[in-house]
Amino acid sequence: METQSTGIKPLVAELKGIRQPHPPVWFMRQAGRYLPEYQRLRRGEPDFLRFCATPALTIEAALQPLKRFPLDAAIVFSDILVIPHALGRSVRFVEGEGPVLERLERADEIEALTVGAVADNLQPVFASVRGLKAALANDVSLIGFAGSPWTLAVYMIEGRGGTQGERARAFSYAQPALFGRLIERLSEAIVVSLLGQVRAGADVLQLFDSWAGNLAAEPFHRWVIEPTTAIVRALKAAVPEVPLIGFPRGAGVGYQAYAMETGLDAVSLDASVPLAWAATDLQPRVAVQGNLDNVLLAAGGAAMAAQVDRICATLADGRFVFNLGHGVLPETPPEHVAAVAAQVRGWQRSRP
Repeated sequence: METQSTGIKPLVAELKGIRQPHPPVWFMRQAGRYLPEYQRLRRGEPDFLRFCATPALTIEAALQPLKRFPLDAAIVFSDILVIPHALGRSVRFVEGEGPVLERLERADEIEALTVGAVADNLQPVFASVRGLKAALANDVSLIGFAGSPWTLAVYMIEGRGGTQGERARAFSYAQPALFGRLIERLSEAIVVSLLGQVRAGADVLQLFDSWAGNLAAEPFHRWVIEPTTAIVRALKAAVPEVPLIGFPRGAGVGYQAYAMETGLDAVSLDASVPLAWAATDLQPRVAVQGNLDNVLLAAGGAAMAAQVDRICATLADGRFVFNLGHGVLPETPPEHVAAVAAQVRGWQRSRP
């Protein structure tokens, strides 16, 4: 791993193999309900989709954690389900229930998905990226993101989150050709979204495959690895300088094939991934990001500090970005986030 002082932002440099004095740090869902200032902001626009479509609000939400904590990145404030919505599907967020989608069930509904309208429908997201980019310090990276095809398909077929994806898995087994067309449409829309975010100013991109762990080995390869590989190829052809992170949550040993085959620059690890295995089996090929348990972040205390040390001690000799194994929980005290960010910032790598 190259050691060098450059003008590249620390997160981007680390992902490109340029060693930084301390591991870069940011947190999935670092903006959100655990912050009192976010709760106040949301009271002005309680409808979540309208909130996500209002750049003045999403820019402020994304900046709030940067005003509190020493972080190396901001992430655009949006939701993975803006893509189904941009494709013409009904999406709404119900208080206490989460996302509720118009359930996708028929071939004609898949054929009607309008990829050509996605760029226009995502203009509020791109405007948010532009405004956020203008507001950030020069050393803070801006992360754009999208949901991965399998995870978006699960939400669209199930009609909601919080399931094991049984309906989506059954659909993929019973009608693989039709399901494949859905995955292709979603992949096209994802590329449009991510390229639009880069053109608006994103420095790094992350793909969230939140339901990847629901698949057996062969379907995991077909519906997670293969579509991700196609998306990465399209992005690398268009914006080769932009580092790409993938997060196949719950993939277990599937992380290895995901890291080796997709062409991603980095993989984000959920909290179940053994640190020593990640260091020996993943880091030689890709950067790794993670993987503090978000429940431990909420709990805090000596156990939290000790695990932060273990993660850094095991992974910081390779390409490494400190993060969580999943997003910050709403009940997390902000002071715990501050403590972890400061602890990682204070971590001095053991060798050049």
